[in-house]
Amino acid sequence: MSEVFLRRLTRWQAEQQRQSVADVYVKAYGRASGTDYRDRGEFLSRFERDMQRPGFDMVVAGAATLAACVYGYGAARSGEWWRGFQGSLPLDVEELTVSGRAFVLAELMVVPAHRGAHVATRIQQHLLVRHADDLVIALVEPSDSPALAVVSSWEWSKLGMLDAAPGAPAAFPASATRTPIGPPLVPHEVWIRRPRSRPGG
Repeated sequence: MSEVFLRRLTRWQAEQQRQSVADVYVKAYGRASGTDYRDRGEFLSRFERDMQRPGFDMVVAGAATLAACVYGYGAARSGEWWRGFQGSLPLDVEELTVSGRAFVLAELMVVPAHRGAHVATRIQQHLLVRHADDLVIALVEPSDSPALAVVSSWEWSKLGMLDAAPGAPAAFPASATRTPIGPPLVPHEVWIRRPRSRPGG
């Protein structure tokens, strides 16, 4: 396996490499034969939309070709991201969201040939170094054991559950239980990494 190099992309660079990013998506999450074209198109539509979100940030890994990608964006201060959250939202989470200090880890993709080499951990660390003072949020399908193992290994904590409600964010990573450009079809676990410095701390 060749060594991969990490680099951060600007929004313009991400736009220029969108087809290569879509290649990674298809290799990482390709499902039934014959669906690649549809999956690719749906991912590109979602990726184009996400690139325009405030605070968009992205890191890729690779050498001759891309081996992995991770990106995210700022959660809306209006609290729209939390629509469908089960139970009471902790006060610090609400305050960080309203103050613009909540970052959504929207997508993390590693092609099969590079799994098991800590590439996922490396690229998320590289991405989140700029977000040390932010609340970082990700959704994970409860039955997605590999994704749960990943966030657990990062020592994140489970916050609760988010219902499959209109306006709910996309799940991380992509799964068969949501449409690629739509909300989750089943409730998902919310995992967070709280900031190093807390409000008022």
